[in-house]
Parts: sequence; structure tokens; C-alpha cells
Amino acid sequence: MPFRARHWVPAFAGTTKVGGGAILRVLVVLLVLALAAGTYLFLDYRKFTETPLAIARSDATIDIARGETYRTIVDHLRAAGITQASPYYWRALGRELGIEGKLHAGEYALAQGLTPRQLLQKMAAGEVMQHHFTIVDGWTFKQLRVALAGDAGLAQTVTAMSDADLAHKLGIEDGRPEGWFLPETYSWIKGDSDFDILKNAHAAMQKTLDRLWNARATDAALDSPYQALILASIVEKETGKPEERPLIAGVFMRRLRFHMRLQTDPTVIYGMGDNYDGNIRKIDLEADTPYNTYTRDGLPPTPIALPGLPALEAVLHPAPGDTLYFVARGDGSHAFSATLDEHNRAVQKYQLHRK
Repeated sequence: MPFRARHWVPAFAGTTKVGGGAILRVLVVLLVLALAAGTYLFLDYRKFTETPLAIARSDATIDIARGETYRTIVDHLRAAGITQASPYYWRALGRELGIEGKLHAGEYALAQGLTPRQLLQKMAAGEVMQHHFTIVDGWTFKQLRVALAGDAGLAQTVTAMSDADLAHKLGIEDGRPEGWFLPETYSWIKGDSDFDILKNAHAAMQKTLDRLWNARATDAALDSPYQALILASIVEKETGKPEERPLIAGVFMRRLRFHMRLQTDPTVIYGMGDNYDGNIRKIDLEADTPYNTYTRDGLPPTPIALPGLPALEAVLHPAPGDTLYFVARGDGSHAFSATLDEHNRAVQKYQLHRK
């Protein structure tokens, strides 16, 4: 058999070509899987950021302590059952918003429907939960202290302090705090104290009284803002009708100007203190105390209540006229008189006859 030359071909040449195609296919598959996984994670992350948190109660809150890290805040949310999402999603959202390390401590309301994105934005903006405390027109300082002590949300820091000590701490010079707190609704956040409310209410009264005093009517028969505060407290206790406050203020202003005693029952009642049982008798009107305006001339030594803004405005802008007396009609309103004879007839009509 004749010899025929053959070309030698490496055994692996064909397999190399086939293996390269397989690797390429594998790489393509891996790339597709990676893109699919990335797309899934991206969509799942977006779904996480926009899906409401698991908030079961309409009054739910979360309290972020001062110094808590972003990680501990997320752990706190997970422990409370508010979220089961991966901490990595929360970390990614924090980085997306640029707020890691910038969340404010405080108490936050967790409204139903709140999303993770909205919650972090609230915390970054410091939109902490606001509470409110209302000081009612005509309260005494004693009633104010009782109401503050009964507010469980406020830190209780003044319950053991005397009125005088509290007054000195607030900078009230004579040590007598009665009247020095403006009836208003005050906002506070978790961690605020009863003293914070008193401080804000006192500052509000000072500011309001100074403003009204500087704009007072020229015929106001008062020598100081403090006298205005005292008289306003009496007007506050004499009537609950807004339209009557300037009229009653006018009566008292004229009686002061004519050196007549004020003869107003609320001052007597205040002077009686805990002895007042809801009734005021002739013996009470005759019993001399620093607050008995039937036995003493001029204004009492301090306010007898916390006057509201309308009473303060009435005293510094009293209604003009010639009336010097008034008597309760029994329906919440008063009859005003210019002479004693006219007043006695009104008393006969509205008081003695009714009794």
C-alpha cells in the first residue's frame, strides 16, 4: 500500500471552538440573570419605599431617643413589628435621601398609611409629635398647678416647689405668681416639663401686658401694668359675657377714680380661700381680709385669677359712661346703674325678688 502523507490536526482544536461558544452562552445567561435579579431588587426596593408600614393602631407612635444611630432606629422599627423589610433596604433608602445620621430625636406619630420614605423624611425634618396644654381664662394659679400635675405627659419638676419659689425661679419680683400666666393653648413635645409650660405662659403674659399697656386709653385710672393685671382678673371673674367686660371695666375705673370701694364679690371669695363653700354671706362681706373690697379701698394686693386677653383689653380700653353699679340679673348678664337709688331698685328686682 503506497504511503500517503496526512496533515496532523491537534485533537483539541475543534473542542476549543465549541467550548468558547458554551462559555459565551453561559456569560450571556449569567448577565441576563444578573439583570433580572437587579431589576427585581430595584423594583422590590421601590415597592418597599412606597408600601405603607405595618401600623395597626391610629394612635401609634415611635420614640427616638437622643443619640440613637440610624441602625438602632431601624432595629427599633423592626422590633416593634412596624417593618420586616431588610435592613439593607433601609440603609439604601437612608443613603438615597441623604439623611443617615441626620434624624432628630423625639416622639413621632405613626399615621396609618405612612410609608418608609415619608417616615424618614418626617424624622429628618424633625416633625415631632406636638401635644397641647390649655390654660383656661379665669383659672387661679392653684387650679393651673393642679392641671399641670394631672398631665401625665409632662415631666413633673415643680410639684414640690412653693408658689413663692416658683415665682422667684420665673423672675416674678414680688414672689406672688397669681395672674402672671396668659390663658392660651401651648404646644409641647415629649420631654418638656411643667416648668416649660409655666415659663412660656409667663413670657406670653408679660409680652401681651406690655403691648396692651403701651396702647392703653389715656383715661385709664391705673398707675402700672400690674394694676391692670389685677383689675383684669376681677373683670374676668365678674362676667363671662364678652360684651359686658368693657362695661364692667368702665364701672370699676370710675369707682377707682372717685375713690369708691370696688365692692366686688369675687375678691371676697378669693380672700376666703378654702373656706368658700359656694355661698357668700353677709358675714363674709364684713370679714376683713386683704382681698375684701367691701372693707378696703382700692385694688386687692394681687390678681385673683388668670385674666384672658379680652379682659385685659377691656381694662385698658374701658367703655365710657356714667354707670357706677351693676347687679346680676340671674341669667348671666348684668343690669348697670348710674345712681345708688337706681341700683337699689335693680337689686330689688333681680336679686331680692328672685330669692
